[in-house]
Amino acid sequence: MQRNTTEREATRRHAQRRPARRRWVGAGTAVAGAAACLALASVGHAAQDDPPAASHGDRPSPAPHSTWSSRDAAAYWTADRMAAAAPVGPERGTSDRAAAAPATKAAPAARSAATARHFDGIPSVGVLFSVDGDTRAHHCTASVVHSPHGNLILTAGHCNPGTKAAFVPQYRSGADKQPYGVWAIEDSFAYPGRGTTGAGADLDFAFATVAPGEDGSPVEEVTGGNTLSPTPGYTNDVTVVGYPNVRHDPEDRAVRCATRTSRLSGTHELRMECGGFYGGTSGSPWLTDFDEESGTGRVIGLIGGLNGGGPKGPDNDRVSYSPYFGEKLLNLYAKASQG
Repeated sequence: MQRNTTEREATRRHAQRRPARRRWVGAGTAVAGAAACLALASVGHAAQDDPPAASHGDRPSPAPHSTWSSRDAAAYWTADRMAAAAPVGPERGTSDRAAAAPATKAAPAARSAATARHFDGIPSVGVLFSVDGDTRAHHCTASVVHSPHGNLILTAGHCNPGTKAAFVPQYRSGADKQPYGVWAIEDSFAYPGRGTTGAGADLDFAFATVAPGEDGSPVEEVTGGNTLSPTPGYTNDVTVVGYPNVRHDPEDRAVRCATRTSRLSGTHELRMECGGFYGGTSGSPWLTDFDEESGTGRVIGLIGGLNGGGPKGPDNDRVSYSPYFGEKLLNLYAKASQG
């Protein structure tokens, strides 16, 4: 895996200056309570039109390829392949939303004054690339979260990584060398009942383990990580960071927006208003207490949930949804942390 060592050292210095954050879940207790209901997600392609299929029973899915490593991921996902990656299926607004039933109680996609701005990105947030069948796509966004092994990323549950999947932190379009490298996805963890409608929309989150870099370093050591936290309530000031795919946003760069969340009427989900979160931003973290110096914060939500993350219709990039992070998320994190 190729990486910029100067930026890596800078990230380590930032991490050393940050006060130690207390992890919010006791893995042993949480796993014991969740063992009967958790299963690993199948490593299929990310759903563009429908929620992903249920996992294959209670046994772990195999890695995409027995020798698929971060070195392999970097060799496969060249600058040209990344530039050519675009999702299949019809045009969508926010987060490649599934063509699901209308959200009868959801707030309409009212036009908001806030609009996300392009910026250079942060190391803890990046793009998911995958190859599975006919899909050769940048289809979702993911973020690094603190974990015991330093190898976990968080994304939306409908963002099944697929085979030969890779995570590219602080993705730079067209770059011969990505600033924080290209990292192979090993296994993914999600609830079998996740979806983008009904009760399944409240489970639209997933974790994945990332293979070590070529020198054996875990991804969090290189990029830093966000602290995963339960959602403290429906009203929060957040910074949302994501990567619209090039089909929706020709600049092919990260976007960010500082906004306030509220409750999505008739659901147990959150909503936020900010334009520019087009297809490709599913999984974008909602960060509170965001530290500009370290580029990290506490992640309390992500773009996902009902309809894959927002309403349908004109201007639907301007309103985004998030599942509420509670006990189910904590239990899933505990399971994934053992990987």
